[in-house]
Amino acid sequence: MDEYVKFIKRMGVVGIANILISLSGLIFIPIITKSFSTADYGVWSQVNTFVSLVPNFVNLGLPYTMVRFLAAEKDKDIIKQSFYSMMFLVLASTLIVSVVFLAFSNQIAGALFDGSMQIMYIVIVMSFFACLDLMLLSYFRTFQQITIYSTFLVLQTYIGVVFSIILTWMHQPIDVVVLGRFFGFFFVFVAMAILIVRELGFTTKLKSLKEELKFAIPTVPNNISSWVVDSSDKFVIGIFLGSAAVGCYSPGYALGNIILMFLTPFAVLLPAVLPEYYEKGDMGTVDTFLTYSMKYYLLLTVPATVGLSLLSKPLLYILTTTVIADNGFMITPLVAVGAIFMGIYGIVNNIIILEKRTTILAPIWIAVAVLNIVLNIFAVPYIGIYGAGLATLICYFFAFAMTLYYCKRYARLPFDYRSIAKILTASGIMGIFVFFANPAGIISILVVVAVAVVIYFVVLILLKGIDKKEIDLIKGMI
Repeated sequence: MDEYVKFIKRMGVVGIANILISLSGLIFIPIITKSFSTADYGVWSQVNTFVSLVPNFVNLGLPYTMVRFLAAEKDKDIIKQSFYSMMFLVLASTLIVSVVFLAFSNQIAGALFDGSMQIMYIVIVMSFFACLDLMLLSYFRTFQQITIYSTFLVLQTYIGVVFSIILTWMHQPIDVVVLGRFFGFFFVFVAMAILIVRELGFTTKLKSLKEELKFAIPTVPNNISSWVVDSSDKFVIGIFLGSAAVGCYSPGYALGNIILMFLTPFAVLLPAVLPEYYEKGDMGTVDTFLTYSMKYYLLLTVPATVGLSLLSKPLLYILTTTVIADNGFMITPLVAVGAIFMGIYGIVNNIIILEKRTTILAPIWIAVAVLNIVLNIFAVPYIGIYGAGLATLICYFFAFAMTLYYCKRYARLPFDYRSIAKILTASGIMGIFVFFANPAGIISILVVVAVAVVIYFVVLILLKGIDKKEIDLIKGMI
């Protein structure tokens, strides 16, 4: 438990960072949706979707591999050689892919960015730095420099948001506003590179990455397929229904996807912490970490999902326009419930990673990606953006179910079923209150949320869903 207390404190830092990152989206959504047309907002969403895709295949699975192979390494020379070998490989891969994007820039811009070549060129450069940033961030994550890692994540987001807001207030077109996002990636890259070179030094002596690539390459289909499930729906909507439909879909999706904010601290820290205990053969500690992580993840996400689902429409009225809120509010519950399953997957799949059975993940996610594309192609033309939301839910559940099936072969699944039942009961009681309160307006929503949080934790404590030691732990973390 003492080791998990340290883990929880680090998790709190990452959690705060991700709350701030999520808030940045909520800050910018009302500014951009009320300053531009729904179609322009759709283009903005497509830009973010595209940039989020590129590192999934260009980085060759090496960011996660760095964490798995170097987290327990103490020899500075080995660390230096491995890190720079991975960086040079990713740099080469990024340059090659950037040239390919340039070759097909007209076609990509026509399909995704309403034909804007200016946006296309900005996106290519932005994607280049996004790939390198991910590798540098992985260095700080690997060696559990969590404060630095979290600071750069927040800076990357907020520098981009602040520049984009300034350009919006200057009444620049969406083609120029997109440039604001680039500054976030660029400035953070420069700062991280300087810090790592000062700390690690530099070397031209590289090492063979045969073992690392054997681990990493099978994760690439997993990463791409995960992106397909998370984001390709916007591309399908854009192709079949146009940019305006993407603009209606994206805010509701973003609101529901906030649930995955709670997964990020676990996803960042567990892969960096667990290998040390696993290599020692201390499976009891590994099981403790996974079980408590699952419990705390569900303790936060189940009530959050209930609340977001019931408050989706009034929240979107505040954050966006009437058109977007009326057409997109039902997307939030579909995505939020799916995100719970995705979060469970994100914790449980550490069992497969520890066993170095990454070849299992590739066929699972390829199947999920194919299922997602098929569902979107058939559903979107007939039931519109709701078809895309339903496809996301189905695919997240499928990935969750298949991963559980394989993980139970190697270790006990980290579920405390009594606690889960109590969390569901407390969330249901809280949800009844929110449903009948039916708030409208920011003040009313804030009051209802505050009362709902109190109801949830009071019921949970009465049901003994959390004990005194855990309450003290949460107090200590705060």
